Amino acid sequence: MQLSKTEEELMNILWKQKKAFMKDLLDAYAEPKPATTTVATLLKRMADKGFVAYKSFGRSREYYPLVKKKDYFSKHVNGLIKNFFNDSPSQFASFFTQSTDLSKDELEALKALIDNEIKKK
Repeated sequence: MQLSKTEEELMNILWKQKKAFMKDLLDAYAEPKPATTTVATLLKRMADKGFVAYKSFGRSREYYPLVKKKDYFSKHVNGLIKNFFNDSPSQFASFFTQSTDLSKDELEALKALIDNEIKKK
């Protein structure tokens, strides 16, 4: 299951804060801040999708993520590779390196990361 763009924005706040009350979430938004009801609706949808949960403290709720950021984006990238690059990581890598404006130093850093992963295998 995926998050909408606005849900991802809120989820990023939760991942950063690890747990937060509604006031904390609203404070983390830049101006103009969304309405409390908007954030409450997003949180309900995200809870229904299994991305967040909460602990009740009287009439307040402390929200926390159920899904790790790394796991969510890893699944997202793998889906992207499968759907847009014929399930070929090398096609994705080729597109990424040719279609982005990476400097020689950035490409060397990527190569070092890949070489390091190869050594681990």
